[in-house]
Amino acid sequence: MKFRRAHLAYCTNIHPAGNWEETRHSLQTHTLGVRDLLIKNGMLATNEPFAIGLRLSALAAHELLQGDQLARFRDWLAATNTYVFTINGFPYGNFHGTRVKEQVFAPDWTQQDRIDYTKNLFKILAAIAPTNSGGSVSTLPGSHKTFEADEAIIRKNLINFADWLDELSARSGKDLHLGLEPEPLGHIENTKESLAFFDRLTNEANEPTSLLNCIGINYDCCHFALQFEDAKHSLDALAHAGIRISKVHLSNALSLDPQNSAAITAIAGFDEPVYSHQVIHQNASGTLSRFLDLPDFFRATPSNLDGEARVHFHIPLDAKPSTPLGSTSDHVTDTLSWLSSHPDACTHLEIETYTWGVLPNELRRPVEEQIAAEYRWVLAQNM
Repeated sequence: MKFRRAHLAYCTNIHPAGNWEETRHSLQTHTLGVRDLLIKNGMLATNEPFAIGLRLSALAAHELLQGDQLARFRDWLAATNTYVFTINGFPYGNFHGTRVKEQVFAPDWTQQDRIDYTKNLFKILAAIAPTNSGGSVSTLPGSHKTFEADEAIIRKNLINFADWLDELSARSGKDLHLGLEPEPLGHIENTKESLAFFDRLTNEANEPTSLLNCIGINYDCCHFALQFEDAKHSLDALAHAGIRISKVHLSNALSLDPQNSAAITAIAGFDEPVYSHQVIHQNASGTLSRFLDLPDFFRATPSNLDGEARVHFHIPLDAKPSTPLGSTSDHVTDTLSWLSSHPDACTHLEIETYTWGVLPNELRRPVEEQIAAEYRWVLAQNM
């Protein structure tokens, strides 16, 4: 669906799916269920095309490219008046029901499996994405800091990938682009590191202009809010450097006062074994401290920390956490405000709250209702 001049979807990584058949089933049930709920609630016209933010595992992508599966999927999109303009290519394998944590960064951009997987995603987009939207894929920010990856290999692989993607874009007649998604403790995790990385990347590229058209940043509001970044300053800096905003993830983080014992008790309810919940603390002088996960934060005696802590736990955009917890929704509204003033900077927007299966009971609703409520929140920002 359209939001202002952009394409807006929700990311289907919220629905557990490992192979293509499971993915197809979730699209037929949950995704069309969300579409129908939006129509029922007057947020989508009956004849308006509905955009899908697709998530495909490496296995599902491989299976979709076999035989006539892709042609059949294209026919299904046409029959249901739906379209795909973006794919979440960050998680390579299973993303629900098992320990994911930092392994969601594996394989990283030093490894051929990551390259082959991402190429498959773009082959799919080249075949099914509308020409007027083009197609984006979001991916991990090179690697994870604890992997101690060789950045020279990452840069080489991304430069070669940009050459391949530029050729695919030309053949397909579609604007195809890859977005590296900075995340706390990723190889690049904030604006400063992103600017420095792209400076090194373009200095090595034979065709830096072409590279910057094919590779940019997937700006995840939750991740940049965790870094205590100002959205407008960050987006201005990226744009000034000529770095493409490939896609924007509309997402929220949790915030708390670490000296409030009730807040520490409340945030403990979000400690779960599937996803990484990095914590970044900013003290009164503005210094940041980073913790790999909530248990590491708890071991740091939070009551001795002044200032504010923010936790990587995607909560629904319309959620209002019970006091004494807060959210970073202001970062989302500031991002949407910046996009309103820079309408051509990014036309791919995606609601990304993948944590439905691990949300505390007080925040959980039937999944289609949650997603529809998030759409309502976003659409209200246009008023």
